Amino acid sequence: MATTVTLKRTGDKMPLVGFGLWKVTKETCADTVYNAIKEGYRLFDGASDYGNEKEAGEGLARAIKDGLVKREDVWITSKLWNTNHAKEHVEEACKYSLDLWGLEYFDLYLVHFPISLEYIPPSTKFPQEWWGLDGKIHPNKIPLQETWTVMETLVDKGLAKNIGLSNCQGSILLDVHRYARIEPQVLQVELHPYLTQEPLIKYCKLLGLAITAYSSFGPQSYVELGAHKGATSLLEHDVVASIASKNQKTPAQVLLRWALQQGLAVIPKSNNHQRLVQNLACTTFELSEEDMKTISGLNINLRLNDPVDLEPSLAIFA
Repeated sequence: MATTVTLKRTGDKMPLVGFGLWKVTKETCADTVYNAIKEGYRLFDGASDYGNEKEAGEGLARAIKDGLVKREDVWITSKLWNTNHAKEHVEEACKYSLDLWGLEYFDLYLVHFPISLEYIPPSTKFPQEWWGLDGKIHPNKIPLQETWTVMETLVDKGLAKNIGLSNCQGSILLDVHRYARIEPQVLQVELHPYLTQEPLIKYCKLLGLAITAYSSFGPQSYVELGAHKGATSLLEHDVVASIASKNQKTPAQVLLRWALQQGLAVIPKSNNHQRLVQNLACTTFELSEEDMKTISGLNINLRLNDPVDLEPSLAIFA
């Protein structure tokens, strides 16, 4: 059973199951990364906006020092934040993240959102987040083409082996492919049984663009933020529970497997060590075609991570 996806441009093999660092606390991040490596995780999905890259890098450095892995054994993803889209800030932001990680290059560097916000120097505020110093959101008129052109130079300079996009729909992919000298290799998007996005998956396959699905457990990650929009947890959904029981797997394993069987990569996180180990085992079994269809039938086009909920003018999924 495949455990990696081969990227079209470089032939690099990206692990299909990684560990997502969103909302991993600074206090626990170094140990979490170290222990995840110990259990077999080889991809870590970070971002400038998560505010824990320094600690994640400390965990990685300890694992390398202890001989658990070499740098080339581990795939590190980071992301360019919205405040750094201007041509003079892209490389600066990438290097800032690399310094926090203690690395010379990223295996993958993504544009976090197709949204440009007013620049805030990291020395003034870090992570910069969505809000300016006055607590308001300030969109900036930087076209994505300007940002992407500098993203390409990160590859030329060896700062990123692969580049890609996140939180983009087909119209943006179509546009970027019109002018890209180096095409995006990975698209990372919210994708789960409540938001199945079949047309986007089909289009990405046509482009030879790998997809990483985030929020595989649907509302689970958004409950503590008060942003789960009243949806029933997929981990507790009767349909998922029934299929999990039938296959003698956990609901989380079933949800991850559902994504993997569509050729998607996944980046679950768990603060619970047992679940962390269980999640990695989603490559060891298959769901029937009937189970796959049943789970996909839960789709209600529920998008949980939508910038329009923060600011009406950021309706990128309208």
